[in-house]
Amino acid sequence: MNGLRVKVRIRCKHCGEKFVLRGRKEKERVETGFKQCLCNNKSDFDIEME
Repeated sequence: MNGLRVKVRIRCKHCGEKFVLRGRKEKERVETGFKQCLCNNKSDFDIEME
């Protein structure tokens, strides 16, 4: 099984930039391929799954 497709909303807590991505949910982890924001923030985000 390749995992369940989910929509993920990511908001940077530093600059406020928003991203909407599709990812795959496998067990308790979601993989989107997202690495960092345009402001070079790599770790401080609000993340929501739909």
